[in-house]
Amino acid sequence: MDLNERKLKILQAIVSDFIHSAEPIGSRTLSRKYGMGISPATIRNEMADLEEMGFLTHPYTSAGRVPSTKAYRLYVDDLMHRYELSDEEKQKIRSKLMTNLAEFDKTIEHAANLLSEFTNLTSFALTPKQEEDKLKYINILPVDETTVVLMIVAESGKVSNTVLKLKSAYTEEHINLLSKVMTYNYKGKKLSDIRTLEIIRNFETDIEAMGRLADTILPNFLSTLDDMLNVDLYLDGVTNIFSIPEYNDIEKAKVFLEMVNQKKHFTEVLVNRDSGVIITIGDENTEEFMRECSLITATYRINGKLVGKLGVIGPTRMKYDKITSVIEYMTDNLSTGFALTGGEEDEH
Repeated sequence: MDLNERKLKILQAIVSDFIHSAEPIGSRTLSRKYGMGISPATIRNEMADLEEMGFLTHPYTSAGRVPSTKAYRLYVDDLMHRYELSDEEKQKIRSKLMTNLAEFDKTIEHAANLLSEFTNLTSFALTPKQEEDKLKYINILPVDETTVVLMIVAESGKVSNTVLKLKSAYTEEHINLLSKVMTYNYKGKKLSDIRTLEIIRNFETDIEAMGRLADTILPNFLSTLDDMLNVDLYLDGVTNIFSIPEYNDIEKAKVFLEMVNQKKHFTEVLVNRDSGVIITIGDENTEEFMRECSLITATYRINGKLVGKLGVIGPTRMKYDKITSVIEYMTDNLSTGFALTGGEEDEH
């Protein structure tokens, strides 16, 4: 049985209608709404063929049909029209994302928030794996007689601030000198390399003359590097599911909430996805807990190297055309913005 032009036209209409209405569609409604120039009986026969071919399913509570995973895949790959963002939408994205690119973590968090706002779905933003990230500078800031803030800034723009209680009082001259020595020795080195034994030995030698500062600074410096090497996940719009018909069933909503709240597992799934714009629909997802969801991810780059991810997760019935256009535009802007601001932050 062939997917001829008429079947494709009917299938496209059913998928588009169901995405926007969340209601199964019957042959009479299809004929009246889309003016296909063929009778409801002919449409009904074509729909029966499409169901037999696995593109439609027939909910037992309705006379209408709804798309299957197979139908959504065909729609996304071949039938979907590209959604063109308006100038107002583009301006809103640019202005919100580009406000302060130097604050890397805040920018990524804003991206998740903005994507949720545009899509009304649960959105997420994933910071890049940091193995290739390099240290830009270190600053130790005085707070009181025995408290300092250890600031580590990476070339990607990622910043870590750790409040440390020292075992003894310090002089401002000592912490300024320590900041400069550490920056001099480790600037431009990979964060992952700084954790190697050889560099640690150098570090211990460098600060030997600075007395007991080493007792606190060294272990905290290393643990902070460990934290900076981790991937951070920002989630937004989790409660948006309560306005989606698919999650009117409290059990389905509960399963969804449990899924996204297992952040470690969810992060692993996202990290292991390919680069580019990737759409997985329903049972295309290898994880059992995601079989009733669609997941859309796209990648952004920092300095052309480090790759992070931005995306949404929700029901298989989602506005694939608009969502992919929004995500592509956002990741393009992030990549361009981070490239333009690379190396511009002042050192302290």
